[in-house]
Amino acid sequence: MQEHTKSSTLENAIALQKYGVGQPVRRKEDDTLVRGKGRYTDDFNLPGQAYAVVVRSTHAHGMIRGIGLDAAKAMPGVLGVWTGKDLDAAGYGPFTCGLPLKSRDGSPLLQTNRQPLATDKVRFVGDPVAFVVAETLAQARDAAEAVELDIEPLPAVTDPEEAAKPGAPQLYDHIPNNVALDYHYGDMDKVNAAFASAAHVTRLDIENTRVAVVSMEPRVGLASYDKKTERYTLQVPTQGVAGNRANLAKNLKVPNEKVRILTANVGGSFGMKNINYPEYMCILYAAKALGRPVKWLDERSTSFLSDSHGRAQKIHAELALDAEGHFLAAKLSGYGNLGAYITGVAPGPLSLNTGKNFSSVYRTPLMAVDIKTVLTNTTLMGAYRGAGRPEANYYMERLIDRAADEMGINRLTLRKRNFIKPNQIPFAASSGVTYDSGDFQAVFNKALEISDHENFAKRKKESKKAGKLRGIAVGSYLEVTAPPSPELGKIVFDADGTVQLITGTLDYGQGHATPFAQVLSEQLGVPFESVKLVQGDSDIVHTGNGTGGSRSITATGQAIVGAAKLVIEKGKRAAAHMLEASEADIEFADGSFTIAGTDRSIDIMELAKKLHDGKVPEGVPDTLDVDHTSEPVASAFPNGCHVAEVEIDPDTGVVQIVRYSAVNDFGTVINPMLVAGQLHGGVVQGIGQALMEHIRYDESGQPITGSLMDYALPRAEDVPNMTVGDHPVPATTNPLGSKGCGEAGCAGSLSTVVNAVLDALSDYGIKHIDMPLTPERVWRAIQEAKAKAA
Repeated sequence: MQEHTKSSTLENAIALQKYGVGQPVRRKEDDTLVRGKGRYTDDFNLPGQAYAVVVRSTHAHGMIRGIGLDAAKAMPGVLGVWTGKDLDAAGYGPFTCGLPLKSRDGSPLLQTNRQPLATDKVRFVGDPVAFVVAETLAQARDAAEAVELDIEPLPAVTDPEEAAKPGAPQLYDHIPNNVALDYHYGDMDKVNAAFASAAHVTRLDIENTRVAVVSMEPRVGLASYDKKTERYTLQVPTQGVAGNRANLAKNLKVPNEKVRILTANVGGSFGMKNINYPEYMCILYAAKALGRPVKWLDERSTSFLSDSHGRAQKIHAELALDAEGHFLAAKLSGYGNLGAYITGVAPGPLSLNTGKNFSSVYRTPLMAVDIKTVLTNTTLMGAYRGAGRPEANYYMERLIDRAADEMGINRLTLRKRNFIKPNQIPFAASSGVTYDSGDFQAVFNKALEISDHENFAKRKKESKKAGKLRGIAVGSYLEVTAPPSPELGKIVFDADGTVQLITGTLDYGQGHATPFAQVLSEQLGVPFESVKLVQGDSDIVHTGNGTGGSRSITATGQAIVGAAKLVIEKGKRAAAHMLEASEADIEFADGSFTIAGTDRSIDIMELAKKLHDGKVPEGVPDTLDVDHTSEPVASAFPNGCHVAEVEIDPDTGVVQIVRYSAVNDFGTVINPMLVAGQLHGGVVQGIGQALMEHIRYDESGQPITGSLMDYALPRAEDVPNMTVGDHPVPATTNPLGSKGCGEAGCAGSLSTVVNAVLDALSDYGIKHIDMPLTPERVWRAIQEAKAKAA
């Protein structure tokens, strides 16, 4: 055993050099996914399953006078047709928002208490009013078309500012002026005094446009019900099974143990799949009523109607500065569009999160936020990659560029003048949070260097010779990651030599299996290849807040570290027995338990195997398994600086991003390859919103961007090669020193792309265009500027 363990210790040390924290290890799941061997919810089927189709309102607002079901029920293969009255009779609970948000007068957020199917009134195009279940999907579709809806149209309102005005159409009797939350933060007396004393005030009206999520995998659900155990099972793509089980059980009004949620591979979510939806309640109801499984699959066209949307704010932003350009105070006021119903965390990104992230990396002594979150006759709002963080950073960076131009101060100089300095950290920001780490000036300087900013003027001249406009923008960002919550770190040593790592976050494209295995491998010395990540079964994952808000590596990382310590404690007791030594003499390093001062040791995997194979005396652990739930991890503060460079064809308005650079501080980077991939994806989504994406409605509330024929998404040709750099300053609030990276790309790209376009258009005196900066909008702005100049 002695020679074997010496070899094992050396092998463990070599493996850590290849698979430890900081190494660019390829994702464990890539081979499976690239070969098309992944299993998504629609790949699962159960014997005897039927198919559901939802009937939706074609009116944005109206009273339900009647629903004719007879024709649909008589059609071939139809097993059942149900309305909201049927589901009401089942006694289900409503969809609500659990955030403890309060209006400025101290009153709580007004709930819409959405039911799975509308019974009295429809409130947006796509509002579900009935559903059909049939033997085949084709039969269910045919029957759904035969359902007769008698809806008396009512006036609709889609703009949150208009919806909050007296006399606007009212969506709910108990929510006056459609304002569900009148959010306020800050000391207005002090903020107003600072503005009154300012040498200069910059003001901007900004629309942060509504976007669709358009995940690669549509929403889908497969429901079943066990009559003997009175237990529901739902196979569904989620961002975390434990939290979704709790929410679903609450809606069903049953104990948590009566619900099981299964999630396999997930084809993207970005916040949208982390809430319960009406369709899931419908198929669970039908599965119980029919005594057989029921599947529902969304289509791309209905996804635009039924999936939660993102962003959607109308903001008036203000920045007060002294004569030298030092920030004195900042204000945000305006409206957030909630859509027709409030579920999940919808009001948070529009209000609280926007305020928490607004001051960014700058010394902003005072800040105030006044945002009304308003109900409109549109699709419901939800979290979308960043959930308030990209929005807030966008407002600040737009203000800074505008203030620099108005005051005649170089844009870079103005930023440098207001950066929080390293010797000021920990820094109590005016947003109410305290930054524990960061070197924002150094990140900024490195971004200028890798972007070759100093030679921009030369490139601009070359573009001008080619008849193109060229612009550049440098923008910093900082994110306050999701708030603290407990997380599961359960470790199970299986008899076959694999190690199960069970945690409550959930991978929907991030690649959790690899960095989590890297952390566990470094903590315990277990072979990287032996680590098996388990996240998708609520029967196994009993705790966890899911993946969202760039919290996974900090939360699960802390849980892994805590669990690993417990494994080592158990292992020392077991190793002492195996090596016939005192527990106090046992040391642990590089995956081996060793008697101090000797070369007698036992590898952790060998120890786990021996515990499986034999019996141990009382008082000696018979397994190294641990079930650990970590304490909540404080928010982290990922930050960075992005540089975008664009060319514009003034004859067509077409914008091309020709250079893009980013330097980021993500604290301790577990896997730089995965971090770069997350950054690239976020940047692309920011580019999409900045240049082309926009959900629009006509005056009657009809969506006019309801498919990929009229809703533009970025393609490969729209995305430049990116130069990426790092300047990590480890966080002090979690044991790994990590900060999260999943949403940072959006936070940095929105402002830099828009500001770069406006820099290019400054030759014409153009100061502002709202997103998306489509060729038509850019061309029109140029024509209007030329007409004024003439």
